[in-house]
Amino acid sequence: MEVERAAETLYHVVLDISDNPELMAGHTTPGQFVQVRVGDSKPAFLAIASPPATSSGGSLEFLIKYVEGSTAGSLCDLRKGDTVELSQVLGNGFDIRQISPPEKYSTVFLFATGSGISPIRSLLESGLEASKRSDVTLYYGARNLQRMAYQERFKEWESSGVKIVPVLSQPDDDWTGERGYVQEAFARAKQIRNPLASGAALCGHKGMAEDVTSLLASVGVSKEKILKNF
Repeated sequence: MEVERAAETLYHVVLDISDNPELMAGHTTPGQFVQVRVGDSKPAFLAIASPPATSSGGSLEFLIKYVEGSTAGSLCDLRKGDTVELSQVLGNGFDIRQISPPEKYSTVFLFATGSGISPIRSLLESGLEASKRSDVTLYYGARNLQRMAYQERFKEWESSGVKIVPVLSQPDDDWTGERGYVQEAFARAKQIRNPLASGAALCGHKGMAEDVTSLLASVGVSKEKILKNF
């Protein structure tokens, strides 16, 4: 097990599951999750941040928001060699078939807030095929840059064909990028040229998910093409 700080309140946790091939085999689709328990703590559901291919290497990765006294907080406090209880991999994840083939669904919008970037990272690194699409844009919201995880992966994602739009609700004074909330930044962009060739995937705050879904549906994007992992 490895734990390292990924942002101000977020921790990147890697769990070794090399001795559990059945668990590894269950991780087949980005957006799946597991139930986790530490000792006698209340079980918590955590989305898997690593792409499915990583499970064949014997580990699952998570991005966890630290909350003192919670199961998540207990996970962040663990050290190498400690043990946790995991369920089998759960959920169907993002149904990528709904926005395939990439040549037909050439525009994909991704939306994440806070630790909701976890399953979006898995999707980005395991089968979205951004390079085969004409426009893939990630709107990623956080309070400030100090709370935005995976910034070290931005160049890799951009090189694969993804445009990244960070959106900060409480940025530093010198921030020149998008301010406010993800759904507001998306509404300002007004860039859906062909709704029938567009799809989306999202994970994060309930309000964001509801607002983004309404925005997309209002311009003609089918709700079947708006992917969610829960």
